[in-house]
Amino acid sequence: MNFFKTSLVVLSLAAASLSHAATDNKENKTIRLATTTSTYHSGLLDYLLPAFKKDTGYTVEVLAAGTGKALRMGENGDVDLVMTHAPKAEAKFVDGGFGILPRKLMHNDFVLVGPKADPAKIKGDKDVANALVNIAETEAVFVSRGDDSGTNKKELNLWAQTKMEPNFGGYKAVGQGMGPTLNMASELQAYTLTDRGTWLAYQNKLHLEIMVQGDKRLFNPYQVILVNPSRYPDINYQGAKTFSDWLVNAKAQTMINSYQRHGEQLFVADAITQ
Repeated sequence: MNFFKTSLVVLSLAAASLSHAATDNKENKTIRLATTTSTYHSGLLDYLLPAFKKDTGYTVEVLAAGTGKALRMGENGDVDLVMTHAPKAEAKFVDGGFGILPRKLMHNDFVLVGPKADPAKIKGDKDVANALVNIAETEAVFVSRGDDSGTNKKELNLWAQTKMEPNFGGYKAVGQGMGPTLNMASELQAYTLTDRGTWLAYQNKLHLEIMVQGDKRLFNPYQVILVNPSRYPDINYQGAKTFSDWLVNAKAQTMINSYQRHGEQLFVADAITQ
C-alpha cells in the first residue's frame, strides 16, 4: 500500500472513530417508564409529563401494565424505571438486585364499588373483609382484574384475610386493566375493587357506587424505582434518575397534590414529608 492510500485509510478510520464517539456521547433524551394501568388511566401522567419535558427536555415513553408485568419489564431491562403500587413485590424487586433507589412518591386508596341495588347489602360497611364475605355468601357477582396487578394483589390479600377462597359462582377473573374491569363490572352490575384515582376518572360513565371505603387495609402507596444500571448498563440511567429526582421535588409533589378529577383530589404526595 502506498503512502497516499495509507493516509486515506488512517483518515477514514479517524473520522469513523470520531463519528462513533460523537454518537456515544449524544445524550439519550427518551426515558422508558413502566407503570400501572391505574396510574395511566387516572390521567396523572398526562398532567405531569408535559411539565417534566419543559423543565428537562426529556420525553417519557409510558408502558402501562399491571404491577407484576411492569416489574418484570424492569427485571428484563426493557425499561429505565418503574412506578408501581405493590410494596411486597417492589421489595422483592429491589432485594433481587433489579431495582435501586426506591422512593415513596404518593398514595391514594382502594374502594370497593358495586351496583346501586347492592345485593350483598354491604354499602357503608367499614370492614372490607366482612363485605367480601357477604359478597361470597350471597353469590353476588364480583369482577376481579386477575392480571397480577397491584390492585389484583391487594384484592387477593384481602380475600386471604377472610379465610375464604374466591371461588364462588359469581367470581370472575378477567385479566384486564382497571378501566376495562370497571366497565365490565358496570355492565354486569357487579362488585369490584378499584383504586380511587381510576374510579374518579371513570365514575361518570359507570352505573356503580362506592360501597366500602376508609378501612386502613385499603391504603394504596406508590413508589418510583430505578432499574439497576450495573445489571443493565445500556439503560438510560441518567434520564431515569433525572425523572425520579423531578418527581420527588417540591414542584412535582405540589402538582400531584393539586391534580383533581370531578373536583376531587386523586393522589396525596408523600415525598415532601420524607
